[in-house]
Amino acid sequence: MTRPGKELLFCALGGSGEIGMNVNLYGCEGKWLMVDLGMTFSGTEYPGVELVFADLEFIEERRKDLVGIVLTHGHEDHIGAVPYFAKELGVPLYATPFTARLVNEKLAEAGIAGDVELKVIDHLDPFQLGPFGIRYVPLAHSIAEGNALVIETPQGRIFHTGDWKLDDEPLIGTPATPAQLTQIGDEGVLALVCDSTNVFNPSASGSEGAVRQALLDEVRRHQGRRVLVTTFASNVARLQTLAEVAEAANRRLCVAGRSLDRIIRAGQASGYLKHFPQTVDFDTAMNLPRGEVLIVATGGQGEPRAALARIAEDSHQIGLEAGDVVLFSSRQIPGNELAIGRIQNRLAARDVVIVTDRQAEIHVSGHPGRPELEALYGWLRPQILMPVHGEVRHMKEQARLGKSCGIRQTVVQQNGDLVRLAPGKPGKFGEVRAGRLVLDGDLIVPADGEAMVMRRRLAYNGLVIVVLDGKGRVHVEGIGLPLDEDYDEFVAEAREDVAVALTKLKGGQRHDRDAITEVARLAARRAATRWSGKKPQVRVILPEA
Repeated sequence: MTRPGKELLFCALGGSGEIGMNVNLYGCEGKWLMVDLGMTFSGTEYPGVELVFADLEFIEERRKDLVGIVLTHGHEDHIGAVPYFAKELGVPLYATPFTARLVNEKLAEAGIAGDVELKVIDHLDPFQLGPFGIRYVPLAHSIAEGNALVIETPQGRIFHTGDWKLDDEPLIGTPATPAQLTQIGDEGVLALVCDSTNVFNPSASGSEGAVRQALLDEVRRHQGRRVLVTTFASNVARLQTLAEVAEAANRRLCVAGRSLDRIIRAGQASGYLKHFPQTVDFDTAMNLPRGEVLIVATGGQGEPRAALARIAEDSHQIGLEAGDVVLFSSRQIPGNELAIGRIQNRLAARDVVIVTDRQAEIHVSGHPGRPELEALYGWLRPQILMPVHGEVRHMKEQARLGKSCGIRQTVVQQNGDLVRLAPGKPGKFGEVRAGRLVLDGDLIVPADGEAMVMRRRLAYNGLVIVVLDGKGRVHVEGIGLPLDEDYDEFVAEAREDVAVALTKLKGGQRHDRDAITEVARLAARRAATRWSGKKPQVRVILPEA
């Protein structure tokens, strides 16, 4: 398949079958539209790597047919890959003002702000990109200017939710009302492409207004103690909440974390946080009576270099003492449990009191639970439901929920699946490459490349280096083997094994570099396995011929 014809196609290169790294493509009448260009953070499967991206090979090969990249909101899993790929893709970016400010900062930091066209869509004005007519629809989320997209095409209308929730008291922004969403449904929705993250939650996500009261109650409960709240930096509504809590509790506000500073600047420049108080610096915060300061810090997901981790290690200008309190006003992102646990254990070891959303209603999700999904289905009444933004179990469950609510057609796809939404029966008809790339040092390389495969092997099994000096002497060095007490004996035996193996080479093999290398490698590896139970990588170094 080279170009879409008179049809409406969908293909996720990231974000379907996983939570994060959202990259979605719509194809129609020879053109492609990209919705979001996100990244995800690395786990232990990619040693030495922090950032992971979707492999964009499919659309890079068709960039002349790409009409633009529309960004739904400013979370990293929706905009984080922009500074790494936008210049190469060579098409304009479209975003609402707050998101555009965050993106522009990223482009400036990467030194490419003048090379990428960034178009700011204000007042939710509709715009046309090739065969795609697009308008933003504001929805509540855990960041300012969370938006759905209504995408008009000759084949039908798409409602692409982005990340969303329902909130009767959102504090920041004005989401679309049920009446407005019902009107969109009245106009006809071919396909609802919908966030699946919280589909297993039987309850609605909850209101930011309720969080404000719970946080205020919790802060007041700890009078005379220093209170630190950690939350997602991008949650502008939560920052507004904490500003109001600090004022109501007669505490000065201190902010710790560069990403918080960036979000506050972008929020105020976009007309939010209008009455945000003047914050105090770290020295002032530490000199105030403990019960007169409220600290907001990054690092609630256990990030090792964030402010909270450094505070927990007592290596930050902000310090906590026994009896002080840390409120985790955020949820645990799957995969971060161990990192968060390490931070919490360090805090607990210093007799710091920890309060999470399991003990008090100090956080609400930015994603819809089942009642909210059911409500949206009723307002929009789509012909097709296509879940995205979730692992397979989330998307399968949302498809089941949609069917139970009367949506007749559902499509469960994964990254790389080519889906035809119209004309005819919707469904998958092909596959494209949808791998992963990683930022490894300063280079973007395949996640399944030789460097990463080798690094994993080294991490699990260690390394043995064998040097043959050309004078009949063998040198062996082991790295990462569990042989602290027996290391010298292992080295001596491995050297002997390699020397004996080399003497058994016959005829031309004695001068064949490949044969010498392989015999030495196998002998050293067998010795390492015999001594340690590990099967290390072995590198044999020969003198130049």
